[in-house]
Amino acid sequence: MAPPEDRPPRDACGVFGVWAPNEDVAKLAYYGLYALQHRGQESAGIAVSDGSRIVVHKEMGLVAQVFDEPALTALRGHIAVGHCRYSTTGASVWANAQPTFRSTGTTSLALGHNGNLINTRELAALLGGAGPGSAGIVATSDTDVLTALFVSDRAALDGAAAPEPADVARASASVVESAAAAVLPLAKGAYSLVFMDEQTLYAARDPHGFRPLVLGRLATGWAVASETAALDIVGARFVREIAPGELVCIDGRGVRSRTFAAPQPSGCLFEYVYLARPDTTISGRGVHATRVAVGRRLAAEHPADADLVIPVPESGTPAAIGFAEASGIPFGQGLVKNSYVGRTFIQPSQTIRERGIKLKLNPLKDAIAGRRLVVVDDTIVRGTTQRALVAMLREAGASQVHVRVAAPPVAWPCFYGIDFATRAELIAGRLSPEEICASIGADSLGYVSLAGLIEATTLPESRLCRACFDGQYPVPVAEDDRGKHVLDGLSIGS
Repeated sequence: MAPPEDRPPRDACGVFGVWAPNEDVAKLAYYGLYALQHRGQESAGIAVSDGSRIVVHKEMGLVAQVFDEPALTALRGHIAVGHCRYSTTGASVWANAQPTFRSTGTTSLALGHNGNLINTRELAALLGGAGPGSAGIVATSDTDVLTALFVSDRAALDGAAAPEPADVARASASVVESAAAAVLPLAKGAYSLVFMDEQTLYAARDPHGFRPLVLGRLATGWAVASETAALDIVGARFVREIAPGELVCIDGRGVRSRTFAAPQPSGCLFEYVYLARPDTTISGRGVHATRVAVGRRLAAEHPADADLVIPVPESGTPAAIGFAEASGIPFGQGLVKNSYVGRTFIQPSQTIRERGIKLKLNPLKDAIAGRRLVVVDDTIVRGTTQRALVAMLREAGASQVHVRVAAPPVAWPCFYGIDFATRAELIAGRLSPEEICASIGADSLGYVSLAGLIEATTLPESRLCRACFDGQYPVPVAEDDRGKHVLDGLSIGS
């Protein structure tokens, strides 16, 4: 486990939804979440509808800790929404675990959210004293506010445009669908949503498409997920991505779609660097192939005279393969990762804490001793981990340590669903690459260029959010809308 002051970048969540009358939807959701566990490790939950009522089971912990066979067996129905969380708005407590659930007596809704809204206070104010907020319910997450708005009759009546008579799908829209179509254009920031009422599964993606969301076809139904890897694990065939600004509805009539906002694609570039699984495809490009291409570009931009290329497992491995291929330097394993070190409730003793990184990584001394190493990592956020890693490799006998990074310097915080630190805490926000090299004790340090990273994705620069690298935010963020706890203590509708 990384020392307390240095954590890897974390995403906001993974979402999964399934509509399948002839399937065990709770187990499909469980395995879908299992494939998305890397996106959120604080809590997990699944909601299921049998057509007349929604049942939610959620708890703090990993997917395999929250669910067992009896829990899944109790979740009977034909629609399911699943979620695994890492908090970016609202504390890491059970009350903020997802899917969130709200009911007005006539309408119920369960919702899972990947992303981060940047006008949560503004949205909360829309509830006023109406609907589910009339009891003064306290919300501390942007997701809970959105859920309350979606089941608010007032949101549907005040905001929804009158349906066109020729448009059968819209004319027969449910209260939830009408409310979602009215509220979603008001939400600012990043949101990939999977939600449901008693009869219908919904999916929606913000107009910028910051976070990924895909649609898949099952033999007897449909699935929606944060990544294509989750479709693979449940046997769903990838159909397409949910488009930015699109609301999809799935029920017994099939799949229908409506556009609630003009698309302005700005997909997260950091998904390719670290967040997404390597076996996932984003915008038609495999993540593994992108990371290998980044490694090749890194070798061209920052060559090194060395004996061995080693990755920081596992996220640095594809780029290390590409670096080795392009440089002609042999690829090898120099670090062993403890696969069982993850989220834990047991804090290490001071003696163990001082050894820091060795809880997670340990060197192969026979492979390292006397060698000049190129060490390929995915990112440097605060620098603490890399400092400890370089020291550990030297202690193991490495004669030189050249660090290569498969991303540009992370110099700006993210407000769209990644829990990056404030700029003052980011080492690249304070120091130059030369100063960072000296700080971590490496013989040399090289970052792939922003242009090189973008080129590896095969997407145009205009379709990618690069804010954490260049400070150019597609959606401006007000100072009082920043941070996890913008809603702490706010009573909706009181």
